[in-house]
Amino acid sequence: MKENRVKKVIDKMKEENLDQILVSAPSSLFYLTGKWFHPGNRMIVLLIKSNGDHKLINNKLFPVNEDLGVDIVWYEDTDNPTEVLSKYIDNTSNLGIDKTWPSHYLIELMELNAAKEYKNSSVIIDELRMIKDAEEIEFMKEASKINDKTMKELWGHLKEGMTELECVDLLKELYEKNGSNKFSFSPIIAFCPNGADPHHETDDTRLKIGDSIVIDIGCVYNDYCSDMTRTVFFGKVPSNKHESIYSIVKEANERAIEAVKPGVKFSDIDKAAREYITENGYGEYFTHRTGHCIGIDCHDFGDVSGVNDKVLEPGMIFSVEPGVYLKDDFGVRIEDLVLVTKDGHEVLNCVSKEVTVIK
Repeated sequence: MKENRVKKVIDKMKEENLDQILVSAPSSLFYLTGKWFHPGNRMIVLLIKSNGDHKLINNKLFPVNEDLGVDIVWYEDTDNPTEVLSKYIDNTSNLGIDKTWPSHYLIELMELNAAKEYKNSSVIIDELRMIKDAEEIEFMKEASKINDKTMKELWGHLKEGMTELECVDLLKELYEKNGSNKFSFSPIIAFCPNGADPHHETDDTRLKIGDSIVIDIGCVYNDYCSDMTRTVFFGKVPSNKHESIYSIVKEANERAIEAVKPGVKFSDIDKAAREYITENGYGEYFTHRTGHCIGIDCHDFGDVSGVNDKVLEPGMIFSVEPGVYLKDDFGVRIEDLVLVTKDGHEVLNCVSKEVTVIK
C-alpha cells in the first residue's frame, strides 16, 4: 500500500475518533493501494484500522498477483462477503463507511451488529485526495499537455458537414496518437445552438459555416485526468453580440483564475467569475458552479461554488469554467485547470482563449 497516504488516513481517523473505516470506491482503493479494482456487484473493500491491522476483503474472481502490502482475505461467490468482513471488525468501536458502499451491504452489516455505530467517513480520504503530491501534479500536467495538443489538432481537422459524433471519433484517434487511450469523461462537442445546453449529449448535428462550437474534452494520463473547454467559431467572425458575450466569459474566467492563491475560499473564486457576468447582464444565464476539483476522478470531491467556503491549499487542482447559455441561440464556456501553488497559482492549460475562427 501507499504507506505515506495510509498514515495520513489514520491521522485523520484519529481526529474523527474512528479506529476503523471501510474504503470501497475504486478510485480511493487505487489511491491507497496503487491497484484498480472494478468489482461490479461483488464486494471488494479495504478495512483500515488505526492499529495497522488492515485487511483487503476480495473475491477470488479478482486475482492480485503483486504484493500490495496488505493482508488479503479471499472469499468465493458461495460465501457471504458481509459475514466474512464482519469477523475483522471490532464490534465495540465505531466504523466509518465509504459513501459509495452499496446500502444492502451496510444494512446487513448493521443487522450483524458488527460495529458500535456507523459514520460516513468518506471525507477523510476525499480531503486527502484534494492535495496532490509532486508525482500526481506531474501526471496531471502531462495529461493537460496532451489535452492542449489534441485540442489544437482537432481544430485543424474541423470540416463543414462533419457531425459532432464524427468529431468524437477523431478525438479518440488524436488522443491515442498523443499518448492517452482514455477519455476522462464523455466529450462534449456542441455545434450552435447545441452549445446553449451545458451538458449537451453529442449527436449527429452537422457543422455549418457560422456555427459556434463548444469543445469540452479531457483525457487520462497515468490514471490522472485532464479537462478543458474552448469555444471557437467556424467559418466566419461571430456577430457583435456573440463576440461580446464571449469576451465577458473570457474576462470572468481570467478574473477567477487571478483570485486563486492559498487562503482564499472556493466561494471567492466563484464570486469573482459570477459577479462579473452578472454585472454585464448575463447572470441568469450562468447556470452552474464555476468549477470542480479533479484528479484520479474527473469530478473529484470539492467544487468551486458559492456555498463552498473551504480554504485553498497548495496542491489543490480544480477547474475554472464560467459560461453563458442562451437557449436556441448560442452558448460559450471557457475552462482551464488551475493548480494552487505556495505563492499563488499555475494554469495547466495553454491553448489560446482569444476569439478564434476556424477556417
